Amino acid sequence: MLVLTLVLAAVGFALLVAALTTGSVIWAWGCILVCVLGAVLLLASALSMRRPDEDSAPPPGRHAKR
Repeated sequence: MLVLTLVLAAVGFALLVAALTTGSVIWAWGCILVCVLGAVLLLASALSMRRPDEDSAPPPGRHAKR
């Protein structure tokens, strides 16, 4: 999913360059839409990596030694 986010960032940059060189608002809106989609994917990826695995959790009832 991170690779897709990187690709969307590159496409957004290309659309930004196209919007600036042609002066077209359509390209600018396309850039905004692609960048928002990339940001949503990046946020979803970051949140999915934060979830702790059930296997890595310590067993219940065990306390750390002092």
